[in-house]
Amino acid sequence: MNAKAAEGYTVRKVQQMLGISRAIIDRLVRAGFVSPTRGRRNEHRFAFQDVMLLRTAYDLQRAHIPPRKILRSLESLRSSLPRELPLTGLRISAVGEEVAVRTRGSTWEATSGQMLMDFEVTSNDGELAFIDPVNAASAADPSPADLVNLGASLEETDPVGSEAAYRSALEGAPDFVDAILNLGALLCENGRCAEAIQLYEEALPAVSASAPVHFNHAIALEDAGQLTAAAQAYARALELDPGLADAHYNLGRLHEQLGNPQAALRHFSAYRRLTREPSAQMDDEDA
Repeated sequence: MNAKAAEGYTVRKVQQMLGISRAIIDRLVRAGFVSPTRGRRNEHRFAFQDVMLLRTAYDLQRAHIPPRKILRSLESLRSSLPRELPLTGLRISAVGEEVAVRTRGSTWEATSGQMLMDFEVTSNDGELAFIDPVNAASAADPSPADLVNLGASLEETDPVGSEAAYRSALEGAPDFVDAILNLGALLCENGRCAEAIQLYEEALPAVSASAPVHFNHAIALEDAGQLTAAAQAYARALELDPGLADAHYNLGRLHEQLGNPQAALRHFSAYRRLTREPSAQMDDEDA
């Protein structure tokens, strides 16, 4: 394992590896599927096992497996996973409700039931790489979701191509939250926060009920030095999702800078309460 992996993977790195949005990662964390640590700047840091559990939970959710069964499967998987990726790689498969881990050299058989997920994990210069044996996406006519996954996979090696993929996804689905979030984050990370702010503000009329979009809008505003507007955006995100712990923390910091110590204390207290008592249940819409 390289030094970066030893410190833990960031949310952005997990997005790139798994091809899923920050909103989905946040939802899986809040559902109790994984419990990442916190880095020096209070950001989430994911261990190798966390990344495997996130990928598995995401695949099982897409297969419409009930949350309680997912949790049971992940508990079994957690006990089977090594702390680090073996040099030979490994394969994670599911048949029915059973999840199995195999090294690449072992023989894997599906004796009954329906295949719900199946992927291999390898190492490429110290970085995790995921291989899906069956890719059902149509390369000739990619869906917005396919384009978002493509954009996420290109972010590190081809940011221009990544941006083009996200924008193509938004051409087909202007209210596709995952594309909005990923493109906005990519723009900000490349010093183009003004463009990210414009992106969010143009999208918000169509996705006004999305707490993650308001949250990312707030981050872009904060990076651009628009602290009062950022505080308002964080507050709107919390109106939509009071359990958004990071929004409480960031809003607490902003209130400190804006000279509102009582408001800052209130949000820091909410943040500590939420991070001390993580929920292990899905939201009603995911049940």
